[in-house]
Amino acid sequence: MSNKGRLLIVDDEKLIRWSLDVEFKKQGYEVDTAETGAQALSMIEAMEYDIVLLDIRLPDTSGIEVLRKVKQAGPSPVVIMITANADIETAVETMREGAYDFVAKPYNMDEMKTRVERALEAHRLKEEVSYLRKFRREQLLPDMVIGRSKMMKTILDLAGKVARSDATVLILGESGTGKDLFARHIHFHSPRSEHPFLDINCAALPETLLESELMGHEKGAFTDAKAAKRGLFEQAGRGTIFLDEIGDMPLVIQAKVLKLIETKRFRRLGGERDIEVDIRIIAATNRDMKKLICEGKMREDLYYRLSVIEMALPPLRERRGDIPFLVVHFLTLLNRGSSKVRFSADAMELLTRYDWPGNVRELRNVLERTLILNEGEEITPRHLPPEIAEPREAASLPEVFPVFLPPAGLSLMDAEREMIKRALATANGNLSKAARILNISRDTLRYRLNKRR
Repeated sequence: MSNKGRLLIVDDEKLIRWSLDVEFKKQGYEVDTAETGAQALSMIEAMEYDIVLLDIRLPDTSGIEVLRKVKQAGPSPVVIMITANADIETAVETMREGAYDFVAKPYNMDEMKTRVERALEAHRLKEEVSYLRKFRREQLLPDMVIGRSKMMKTILDLAGKVARSDATVLILGESGTGKDLFARHIHFHSPRSEHPFLDINCAALPETLLESELMGHEKGAFTDAKAAKRGLFEQAGRGTIFLDEIGDMPLVIQAKVLKLIETKRFRRLGGERDIEVDIRIIAATNRDMKKLICEGKMREDLYYRLSVIEMALPPLRERRGDIPFLVVHFLTLLNRGSSKVRFSADAMELLTRYDWPGNVRELRNVLERTLILNEGEEITPRHLPPEIAEPREAASLPEVFPVFLPPAGLSLMDAEREMIKRALATANGNLSKAARILNISRDTLRYRLNKRR
C-alpha cells in the first residue's frame, strides 16, 4: 500500500475517472477505477480500500445500492458520493445509509482533495479505535474476573448467558467483591462491547449533580449551567451504563431512571423535549434492597425493573480456594508482569484462613502494601499485617460479650454507643475484633461509628 492510502474511483464517465486517477496518483495514493457497480463490488471484495469515490448514477445499478452492499459486507472503506446538483436530496439520503460525505458535480479538484483527506483521517481513526477495542477485549478480558471455585464458575456461566441479552442486571454483594468488574465483564462479552461502558457511583454525588451527570442539562437549567451538557445516558450511545450503589440513589432520580428503562427516553435537566437512547443498564449495591423498599428508600417498581437478572457475588471468605489464584494474579499485576516475589506456604495458608472482611479489594491492598515494605523475594508470615499473621489472637477474645444492661431512661442510641465503646475497649481498638464481638460486619461497625460522629 502506498504512503497515502488506497483509493477506488467508481464512475461511468471515462474523463472523470481519468482526471481523478491522475490527480490522486500525484498526491501519493494508490488508485483503481471501475465504471459499473458490479465491477466496483467485485474489486472491493478482492481488495481492501481506504476510500471509495462513488457516483450515484451508474449504468447497471444505483450508487445507493452499491453503498448498501458495501456497508452490509462488514468492515468497509469510507465512501464519498459523487452527485449531480439535481441529486442533492438523494445524496443526503446516502448519508443516512452510511456514506461519509458527498461532492456535487461540477466539483473543484482542490475541494475534492480536501474531502478525501478528511475521509482518510476518519478511516484511520476508525481503524485505530477498532484495534484498541480488540486489544482491550483480547488482552484484558481473560484476567478481568479471577475465580476457579465451583461457585465462581457458576456465576461466570450466568454472566456469559446474561451478556448475550439486553436485560437489565442487578449485582448484589458486599463491598470489595468485584461488582464493577462483573459489570464490565458482562458489557465486554455483549453485542454492545464496541460501544462505551460508563459508570457512576450514585452515592458519591448530591442529588442535583447526580441528575446532571446522568441526564445532562440545558443552558440555564441552574445557576452554574452556562452551557448545555450531554449526560452519561447520551454519551453512552448504544453502550452500557453501570449504576454503582443504586441503593443510595435519591427517589426523584429513581423515577427518571425507571422511565428511561421502560420507554428508552429521558429529558435533560431543564429540557423540554424527550431524548431517545438505546442503552443497557447494569446496577449494583451492597445494601439489602428489600429492606430499603420497606423503609421507603427504594422504589419497588424500579427494583423489579433492575432485577430482571439478579446476581449475588459471594464474599471472599466463602470462596477461599480462589485466594491463591488471586494472589498470583495480583502479584503479576503489581510487579508489572514479573513474578519473582512469592509467598511461603505458611504465609499463603494464613491468607487463605483469614476472613477478608474487605473482600478482594482488601486482599489487593494487603498485597500491595506487603510488596512495598518487603525487600526480599519471599514473603513470610512476619511480613503480613498483624490481623492476618496472628489469627490466634481471636481466641483470646471473650466467647460471650459481657451482658450490658442499660440504665433506666437510656435511649436506644446511647445504649448502642455504650456497647460499641465496650466492644472496642475489649478488642483494644481493633475494628475487626470488635465487629466479631458484636456479631456484625466490619462495614456495619464503621457505619455505626460514622453515624455517631
